[in-house]
Amino acid sequence: MSFVLAIDQGTTSSRAIVFRGDISIAAMAQQEFPQHFPASGWVEHEPEDIWTSTVMTCRDALEKAGLKAKDIAAIGITNQRETTVVWDRATGQAVHRAIVWQDRRTADICAQLKAEGCEPEISKRTGLIIDPYFSGTKVAWILDQVPGARARAERGELLFGTVDCYLLWRLTGGKVHATDATNASRTLLFNIHTGEWDDELLKILRVPRSMLPEVKDSSAKFGESVPELFGGAIPIAGIAGDQQAATIGQACFTPGMIKSTYGTGCFALLNTGSTPVASKNKLLTTIAYQLRGKRTYALEGSIFVAGSAVQWLRDGLGIIKEAAETGPLADQSDSTQSVYLVPAFVGMGAPHWNPNVRGALFGLTRNTGPAELAHAALESVCYQTFDLWQAMRADWPEAKAANIVLRVDGGMTVSDWTMQRLADLLNAPVDRPMIQETTALGAAYLAGLEAGVYPEPAKFADNWRLERRFKPNMSNATRERKLKGWARAVRGVLASDGGDRGW
Repeated sequence: MSFVLAIDQGTTSSRAIVFRGDISIAAMAQQEFPQHFPASGWVEHEPEDIWTSTVMTCRDALEKAGLKAKDIAAIGITNQRETTVVWDRATGQAVHRAIVWQDRRTADICAQLKAEGCEPEISKRTGLIIDPYFSGTKVAWILDQVPGARARAERGELLFGTVDCYLLWRLTGGKVHATDATNASRTLLFNIHTGEWDDELLKILRVPRSMLPEVKDSSAKFGESVPELFGGAIPIAGIAGDQQAATIGQACFTPGMIKSTYGTGCFALLNTGSTPVASKNKLLTTIAYQLRGKRTYALEGSIFVAGSAVQWLRDGLGIIKEAAETGPLADQSDSTQSVYLVPAFVGMGAPHWNPNVRGALFGLTRNTGPAELAHAALESVCYQTFDLWQAMRADWPEAKAANIVLRVDGGMTVSDWTMQRLADLLNAPVDRPMIQETTALGAAYLAGLEAGVYPEPAKFADNWRLERRFKPNMSNATRERKLKGWARAVRGVLASDGGDRGW
């Protein structure tokens, strides 16, 4: 059996991809599911929609590949991280819709925890900041707001899990309640140094230990799917959160390697090896993967706006009809203009973490037109990546000595213009891989490693194939001038946080 089925359960859709033993793709299926916005800043999913779309895409992918359950060596799962599900241990019924990672309803809980001085201790143990983004405050909210939920949880009747954990529980017919270390590390409840759920954190966030899943390696025997789902039992042998799975799919197994995924936003992870590096620059310290009980850590930086800046050009301004036009349009821009877009449409992510500021354009002239705006939008993604890279270098001195190559994936990377400008501004090579489905590939690799389909990390890294390397060719003087202009624009936006929230 040299096929592995990867479940890639994302924020807006569920996908299933069948990989062959040589990591080529045999078949793929995708299904979108509804998003629910019950109040401003609230985002929810119906757990049953997550489940049914996952099962349907798995069946569809197997059918397209002409394969049966007996042909699949293992299933790997990767998932939208931090999204939180609480369900009944006996019936499997969710007590509330899943609260999605983007949801901001627990901002008041977070503010209270900060006011009580909890952040230094929580950050020391988890590598995270206190923010509604993470799962811990979402669980507390469900227990407090759903009538009777806290009492039921304390009696051991309710279970909590991130999406991977919920899918595993359903796939195994309720036999297995487990997750992996990467997903556990995003909950605010897990001590990334000891590799265990932390009693002090559980006490601060008021989450009963009986709700929590067992934490395993990212590549491990998690259980088997019940035969009636796919016409036979299939071992489930790999789990990782989506950004960590992309890091694995990009074969970033050596300390100093960095991957950056460009979707709606951007997530960059720098492998720091066996050392958890505490950030002084508002980056997150997280577990990149855990194999054979050994944790490998990463520094993570999140940019809120990447591909959505191009969507803004298309949907907000109407200056392009499709994303592919942006690069050629930017190429026509007037080189004598220095237009900067700081795309803080929803505040600024790492390394600034300011939710209150909003976007701005700098350097407009009477001759500024669509080409200059396209140029500024694409360049903004590169500048923001530079800021992350600077923060990573400041936090981890070894990074300065490393010969850094950035491995990229995600929708924006099809733009040669953007990738070349990224290499120019970072003054480092940017590598685009042959296989763009790096998140699903990471999940498949973890499962295939346990099942004996794929080799050890070092040998798997040899299978990584370069599609194109973008090398820097901008002069130092031009680069420095452009980066100084960007820094001034960011300072201007940050200085605008004066408490004015509208007219």
